[in-house]
Amino acid sequence: MRQIRQETLEDAEAIATVHVRAWRAGYAGLIPADVLDRLNVAAWAQRRRDTGTADPDHPFRTVVAVRDNRIVGFSTFGPYRIDQDRDQLDPTYGEIVTMYVDPAHWGDGVGRELLAASVAGLAALGWGPVRLWVLAGNQRGRRFYERAGLRPDGERSVYQVPRLAGQAPVDLTELRYQARLDGGRLVAEPG
Repeated sequence: MRQIRQETLEDAEAIATVHVRAWRAGYAGLIPADVLDRLNVAAWAQRRRDTGTADPDHPFRTVVAVRDNRIVGFSTFGPYRIDQDRDQLDPTYGEIVTMYVDPAHWGDGVGRELLAASVAGLAALGWGPVRLWVLAGNQRGRRFYERAGLRPDGERSVYQVPRLAGQAPVDLTELRYQARLDGGRLVAEPG
């Protein structure tokens, strides 16, 4: 049985494990292999604890998908980050900041359930328009969001992937997607 629930402090390691596994599988061929190989679950778990999204007073919320007492996916949402900076927030828009599913559960509905929970959470917090950023080369993710009603709005950004000392970073194009909430569901903006 699967459930969607709010993140707790104790979830940091399990969420980081899903995050790293999803990056390694989903971004293979987009992000250099040496970067993916160096991803560190313990470091990502600590960064998650430091970010504090499990705190009920934090402006961002994280929901997790649990199957057989194991976290298999998560999504973080909240106010829109101007220039993707968590310290510069635009309360006019809601944003789905991250959403990752363990590759072993791709295609079995976890992503749809997490997206639905995120949309419900954003609606409960009063947002109408919703945005998110996705790597241009992430065709699987883009198809998923487009099926859900989100569409690219023409904005682009560059995600810079740091490398080892002496190596130039890798610049990856991100596309911003947008939709509006209507009755608890995503509706594509006319374009």
